[in-house]
Amino acid sequence: MSRRPESERSDWTDLDLLTRDEAAGRLREEIAEIEPRVAALGAGAERDLLESRLRALREAADDLGGRESR
Repeated sequence: MSRRPESERSDWTDLDLLTRDEAAGRLREEIAEIEPRVAALGAGAERDLLESRLRALREAADDLGGRESR
């Protein structure tokens, strides 16, 4: 019997995989945390960065079917 070397064996049991629903839920949670921070900031670099992150999070949530993320 030929066994694969340890380096070639699947490690699927060690992976922490999310379902699409779990991933969308985590994205919605982060969106909910960032929205008030953006609203509280005046114009500036920090606000620009958070708005960019918020857009990316919303796009990712939309891609996962979490359309209610807006």
